[in-house]
Amino acid sequence: MPSPAHTHHAAQGPEVDAESGATPRMLPPAQEMLARLEQRRSAPLRGLAEPGPTREELAQLIALAARVPDHGRLVPWRFILIEGDARQALGAQLDALYARQNPELPPAKADMWTLYLSRAPLTVVLVSRPDPGARVPEWNQVLSAGAAGMALTVAATALGFATQWLLKWPGRDPEAAALVGIRPGERIAGFIHVGRPVRLTEDRPRPAPDAVASFWTPATFAPASGVNDQPSTSNDTP
Repeated sequence: MPSPAHTHHAAQGPEVDAESGATPRMLPPAQEMLARLEQRRSAPLRGLAEPGPTREELAQLIALAARVPDHGRLVPWRFILIEGDARQALGAQLDALYARQNPELPPAKADMWTLYLSRAPLTVVLVSRPDPGARVPEWNQVLSAGAAGMALTVAATALGFATQWLLKWPGRDPEAAALVGIRPGERIAGFIHVGRPVRLTEDRPRPAPDAVASFWTPATFAPASGVNDQPSTSNDTP
């Protein structure tokens, strides 16, 4: 009988030691995928139009969004899909709650949350649901939920859609979150609105790779000096 450790690794596939002489698979770059990723950006919510994803596209979208790092296979996230008439139904409930919480609300804003949910043909509510009793650190689980959200936006881009990821009052208010379907121990990580782009929005300035990435060296990432240590006078790498 195989040991538990062996069973665990076997379920993930055989491990290959890169230094054992195995020949690496030189996969060709996916140029079309790279081109789509270069175009990925947040679209204005008002610029997301019908038609939304078909049932087949929606199934593919969720399947791709689930292909994220998930240490321990805990699936510490889930998705709530809001489309069609459900947008108006949930929006009306949120409007009623918001009016109760804000008695001075101007009449012009009485249906603000119905309008908010109605702008895009599909809204995917990203739900973070970490298991505090798991051996996997909770922070790892939260990061996995964020990765699922990003994977969903990338998948939507690959399918020809545009997205806008927001986190407004319904995601921060406990009563509103409960109306959306959030359970105890869960949090809304975002409302990801999906639709067809009316136009390709101008890109915003992006950080240069050198501004956000650096190679580790002993000199640049040395531990902080002790109180009796002499400060270094050189940044040169040994």
